[in-house]
Amino acid sequence: MNDRFTLAVTGQSLIKHDIRDIDAPAYRKVQSLLQEVDLSFTNFESTILGNHGGWPLKGSFFGCSDPVVLDTLKDIGFQALSLSNNHAFDLGPSGVLSTLEEVEKRGFLHAGLGRNHAQVSRASSAVIGGRRVAIVAMDGGPGPDFMYAADGDDNRPARPGVNRLGLSQRIEVDGIAFEQLAAIREKVGYTAIDLANDSQPDDRPHLDPQTEIAIARAVFKRSDRCGRSVRIDEADLQRNLAAIAASAENGSLVVAYLHHHHWASDWYQVPDWVSGVAKACINAGAALFVSHGAPVLQPIEIYRGRPIFYSLGNFIFHVRSETSTWTAPEVWESVIGVCVFGDDNRLVEITLHPVVIGGDAALADGVLERRLAPHLATGESAARILRRLSEQSGRLGLDIQIADGVGVIRV
Repeated sequence: MNDRFTLAVTGQSLIKHDIRDIDAPAYRKVQSLLQEVDLSFTNFESTILGNHGGWPLKGSFFGCSDPVVLDTLKDIGFQALSLSNNHAFDLGPSGVLSTLEEVEKRGFLHAGLGRNHAQVSRASSAVIGGRRVAIVAMDGGPGPDFMYAADGDDNRPARPGVNRLGLSQRIEVDGIAFEQLAAIREKVGYTAIDLANDSQPDDRPHLDPQTEIAIARAVFKRSDRCGRSVRIDEADLQRNLAAIAASAENGSLVVAYLHHHHWASDWYQVPDWVSGVAKACINAGAALFVSHGAPVLQPIEIYRGRPIFYSLGNFIFHVRSETSTWTAPEVWESVIGVCVFGDDNRLVEITLHPVVIGGDAALADGVLERRLAPHLATGESAARILRRLSEQSGRLGLDIQIADGVGVIRV
């Protein structure tokens, strides 16, 4: 085993175009950074339209990519991919099979998609740079049950799909509101059969009859406050933690990955349940936890000497200008985290290299289609990104030292 192992993690890569012909120096610097480390990792935020075909299973948030984008990711410097996210099933099982085929053809270390439940439940591993590395990649949705991988039995075939961390939202209401909702449900004659019909194609939710009621797809929970909460499927969590633990026990440096869209109303806030999952993964043996979902850079925390990247935002983000949701500058800014591990898979330090998708000029002109490739940020842009990340992470007790446009975390 090498004494030191360098692993770069980035924001998610929602890539639709081949950007290998872009010759901007700031983009080339990003490539050099990712190619110089032992392993670079991103989330491939799409599905491949390939040999197995497929049909759109979504409305306006549908997305798929041609296989050539994987060549682009390879050329940028990525050797490892998470494939578990809300776009992974946009072409159905056909897209899953095409994605697996094309990713495997190019030799990526990958996790999060599989031909059945048994396959997605196992960690993926390889020896890279003299170090055994394993990845366990999960998706927390929300998404329909049919996007997640399932084993077959005598009554139904296996289903290719995503590795699930089952999460379900609860709308918390006080006692008075809960009783009013129960009375409304009773007056309109809403029954268990109605709930089963409204829940299709998924199975109806499991409810605590004393504290929970459901109307259509909304589940209300009696509480002492009004708000929202997330319930974690314990069997899914334990299954994924077991995969992490098994890999850690054989000496692997384990990357635990989670994609989800159960964000807080304030994108910059880390929900408590995410922190709980991250720390459970570290406790099980993960060397680091990486997450995407909220499309902005969120805090970094060091827990038991291991890094938690709560959200690295976006690295490549090919969306259309008409999608006005994504106009905030912070959606287009992130960092590349280069983690240095010692010979015992313990973190030594992290360097944080700020990036702006498309560079400052593209960020200023407002045309999202021009924001094609990540540029290494310098000057005031670099200072702004690192300052914001440092302030957020400082609330979690982390000190980020900033000098010459780079952030440094020493353990």
